Amino acid sequence: MSYTNQQGRERIVRDAGAAAGQLELALSYLTDAYELLDEGVADRLEEQLFSPVQAAYGRARRTLNTFVRRYGLDGSPERAAPGSRPHGPRELIEGAVDAIEQADHWIAELQDSMLPVEVGDPDLRAGLSETRELIGPLPARAHDLVRVLGR
Repeated sequence: MSYTNQQGRERIVRDAGAAAGQLELALSYLTDAYELLDEGVADRLEEQLFSPVQAAYGRARRTLNTFVRRYGLDGSPERAAPGSRPHGPRELIEGAVDAIEQADHWIAELQDSMLPVEVGDPDLRAGLSETRELIGPLPARAHDLVRVLGR
C-alpha cells in the first residue's frame, strides 16, 4: 500500500496518541484503586505501577508532542473510549493492565509497520522504544500485586 509522508505521519500521530490515551486511562484506574487500598498496598501500587505508568505516559506525550511540532501536524490528544468503569481495587488494577497492554499493542503495531523509520525520525523511534520499556514489566507486577489483595 502506498502512502505519502503526510499520511504516514498522521497515522503515527493517531496510533501514538491512542497509546498515550490508554496510558492516561490506566493512570485514572490506578488512582481510583489507590484510594480503595490500605496504606501499605497503596504505597506498593504507587511505587510498582502508578509511578512507572506516569513516567511512560509522560514519555509518550513528550515524544508525540515533539513529533507533532517538528512536522507541523495536528496533535489533538486521543482519549480512550468511555465504557463501563471497573469497581473495586482488583478490577481497577486489572482494567489498568488491559489499558497498558493495549498501549503496548498500539506502539508495537506502529513499530512493526516501519512508519517510524520511513516517515518518522530517530527521536520518535527512541521515544516509542523507551515507552515500551517502561510498560513492559508492568502486567507481571500488577499480577503479583493483585494476588495479595484480600489476604
